[in-house]
Amino acid sequence: MSDVLDGNYVPSDKEPFMNEKQVAYFKAKLLAWKDDILRESQETLNHLAEENHILPDVADRASSETDRSLELRTRDRQRKLISKIDSALKRIEDGSYGYCEESGDPIGLRRLDARPIATLSIEAQERHEKRERVYKDE
Repeated sequence: MSDVLDGNYVPSDKEPFMNEKQVAYFKAKLLAWKDDILRESQETLNHLAEENHILPDVADRASSETDRSLELRTRDRQRKLISKIDSALKRIEDGSYGYCEESGDPIGLRRLDARPIATLSIEAQERHEKRERVYKDE
């Protein structure tokens, strides 16, 4: 298990799906991602607090407000991402992590490594996106 913690472990299709090492690997990956987001959020809050002064020039104020709005939208997206990370961590705890919500089949290690918050297999995700496009076009 120490190879998981020291970063030398890479999940493989040659081992049982969602074995103890894979679960530990994805849990560590999700927790590190969440920590990074929370650290960045704190940096943004500090930055916004430092910039809380009134600029005399109208153009500078407008630019500052635009920057602030962009930062806040980014933080909102990251807040939603933290919620998805927390959901993935709950799935790890209840044993459903790594399995497609739609079919119950394994999502796949490469997909989970690229997108550890994935809840659908690639096939199910493609079907979902196809249905969205159909409804969007109507």
